[in-house]
Amino acid sequence: MKTTELLNYVKENNLNEKLADIYGEENVESQKERYTEAISDFLSIYGEREVSIFSVPGRSEISGNHTDHNHGKVLAGSINLDIIAIASKTDDGVIKIKSKGFDEDSIDTNTYTEPNENDFFKSGALIAGMAKAFTNGGYNKGGYIAYTTSNVFKGSGLSSSAAFEVMVGNILNYFYNDGNVDNVEIAKMAQYSENVFFGKPCGLMDQMACAVGGFVYIDFEDTKNPKIEKIDFNLSGAGYALCIVNTGGNHADLNDDYASVPAEMKAVAKELGCEYLRQTCLGEVMANIKELREKVGDRAILRAYHFFNENDRVSAQASYLKENDVESFLEFVLKSGNSSFKFLQNVYTTKNVSEQGLSLALAITENILCDTGAAWRVHGGGFAGTIQAFVPFEQVSAYKEEIDSALGDGACHILRIRPYGAIQVM
Repeated sequence: MKTTELLNYVKENNLNEKLADIYGEENVESQKERYTEAISDFLSIYGEREVSIFSVPGRSEISGNHTDHNHGKVLAGSINLDIIAIASKTDDGVIKIKSKGFDEDSIDTNTYTEPNENDFFKSGALIAGMAKAFTNGGYNKGGYIAYTTSNVFKGSGLSSSAAFEVMVGNILNYFYNDGNVDNVEIAKMAQYSENVFFGKPCGLMDQMACAVGGFVYIDFEDTKNPKIEKIDFNLSGAGYALCIVNTGGNHADLNDDYASVPAEMKAVAKELGCEYLRQTCLGEVMANIKELREKVGDRAILRAYHFFNENDRVSAQASYLKENDVESFLEFVLKSGNSSFKFLQNVYTTKNVSEQGLSLALAITENILCDTGAAWRVHGGGFAGTIQAFVPFEQVSAYKEEIDSALGDGACHILRIRPYGAIQVM
């Protein structure tokens, strides 16, 4: 469909049913406006062309807080915040992506085929890495131009960068491989791109949740071949919204806090003769506490304690979702949050104990939602940033009003778990 034709198609409400399916009926008008703006921006930059629309969601960690780096288990979910792309196929092998608010990246996939340290942490490197990953996998690649816009807000633990990587592969999949590349494979390619071309040694959870859609259970015991299961559970149908609360905390100077978690867990494993915690068990830790206290310290042991019990919680929660047992699932959300606060200890940094936005947000949430059937926990890496709450629909308005009053307008984001991962919208 030509750019102008597509613009009129959306304006005339022809995409409304699809938008309702992806984002929820209540978000159709805002998404229609967003899509028409994106198409108009593409038209003004690149002109009249044959175009398609693509969507890749952000993700929310549901359970498995700080477990993947020690080959643990994770439960994540795709959300109805996403990156959308208006894209057109070209024949020169060059991928050009103009993201709203950023300069255009232009990458020649025929010549940029090896990682370059000078490009580490640049978006162009992610594009080159995805193209190389398609080649490595025996798939076709080629050029295209795309205009993207994202409402996956940065610094939220919702994986805006992973959504971008997956989007690059999503477009290559449909333009050059007839959509036949499995989204699980695209997620693995995105991890490769980020590790090798972007220079960031990330895990696979973010990319997998963005690519696959819905609730996703991942077991990283074998990180090269993780066990992945998509779970069809309708959170909205069960009467709950997923609320992400941005506490406005400062992420500066937190690298040491984040790095300490896997380092301390692995220190415990090393003392037990292993490389990472999944290779041992809680019984071994408890049997050697005296020696471990002397060699790695108390906090490391507490974090290991969290790891083993969190793994068990993830397995249980996946089972509860498959059984449509939302009450038990939410009970374990609370247990996960309790363990993160007490044992993992990633709710505030010890560098500045006067700033405890996550702790405060959790306390406010408990005060509002106690005895309502809701559940809440720290979200993502922790130390600053966001918490999550599963809130009954009848409580959502009051919860948002009180949270926004305490933490600032727009602090509470009301989301859905969307059933789709990386898709071609049309």
